[in-house]
Amino acid sequence: MARAIPLFPLGSVVLPGQTLSLHVFEDRYRDLVDYLLTLPEPERRFGIVSIREGYEVGESGVQSIHRVGVEVTITDVTGYDDGRYDLTVDAIGRIRLDAGVTGESFMWGHVEDLDEPVGKDVMMAADRAHAVFDAYRTELNRFRLDATVDELPGDPVDLSYLLASSAVLTLPDRQELLEADDAAERLRYYHHLMLSEISAMRAVPSLPAVDVARTSWSPN
Repeated sequence: MARAIPLFPLGSVVLPGQTLSLHVFEDRYRDLVDYLLTLPEPERRFGIVSIREGYEVGESGVQSIHRVGVEVTITDVTGYDDGRYDLTVDAIGRIRLDAGVTGESFMWGHVEDLDEPVGKDVMMAADRAHAVFDAYRTELNRFRLDATVDELPGDPVDLSYLLASSAVLTLPDRQELLEADDAAERLRYYHHLMLSEISAMRAVPSLPAVDVARTSWSPN
């Protein structure tokens, strides 16, 4: 069943399990936070969807957004005298946007929660994704880049999102990983992307534009 939640369009793709810091300074998003802070803490949730066309800020703003995003919950908030906010949010699950409506300032969306099936041959896909991650990490270490992940989760859904968030990818690739029908499909696509990345890194021995620890991850 669809339900209405506030939306926060971003110029990046957020995946379930990620922890994200947001600096809120535009009036419409200040209004969004002001509204959320009137709610009990467990209800301070909103949707983050990536921008298909347009920009996060400015007069032209957002022209269109992707339909699949994540719901996040506020875990920490700092307000400033000039009305700005710093937020820390945890992405707790995928949502699909059925319809969007612009309120007096910020956007609302009618969304449905998406299931997280594991898919066919998921353990084989997980083993191959784990192996290519190890190879990717070895390549990063050649460039003296830190590719440390404390521990990979055993759950294939959690694993698929952690691996997907551990590499710097284009927005379309990250969006496709987010929209994958199941964990097995996501792991197979991650495997494909990393094989291409490793081949490129081996062919061109220069510093790759990667940062594995750019965002933190927590299983929710």
